[in-house]
Amino acid sequence: MKSLIISCSLNGDSKSRKMARELERHWLADEAMDLAVLDLRDLDLPLCDGGSAYGHPATQQLQAAFTTADAVVFAAPIYNYDINAGAKNVIELAGRHLTDKVVGFLCAAGGHHSYMSVMAVANSLMLDFRTIIVPRFVYAGGDDLPDGEEVTDDIRERLAKFGDEFQRIARALHHA
Repeated sequence: MKSLIISCSLNGDSKSRKMARELERHWLADEAMDLAVLDLRDLDLPLCDGGSAYGHPATQQLQAAFTTADAVVFAAPIYNYDINAGAKNVIELAGRHLTDKVVGFLCAAGGHHSYMSVMAVANSLMLDFRTIIVPRFVYAGGDDLPDGEEVTDDIRERLAKFGDEFQRIARALHHA
């Protein structure tokens, strides 16, 4: 089974990217893990225009990454009570390639009041693409990930719990 972590922030000092790297470290401790990581900063994705953007080479690279993965984790910042525009663009460009896949979320925000922000996109993925959403996700507010520092022990533990549950669910569904 192949898992993909996609870091959706375009900020070089991204807190959600720190969470993605910590989950990657946790999963790489498992020698049997087949893992790929994709950073949106490394793709020159076009904005979805409902037409020619689907044929863009970066879009095709994104679609191929989703196609070859059995399970995908979105590490995304929360802006204005929703996932960032980069993550939304990814779903618009390649969401259909998440059909029947397992998806989970790592979210970083400035405050603690938008912890349910990911639910709109989770519902959309479930309804539009029959994506299986892992019910545990990690949400970290500004106090949980201080600027310039790595993840706290609390976040590290929450990421490990998420990662273990995500893999348990993904493996069970992959072998079903």
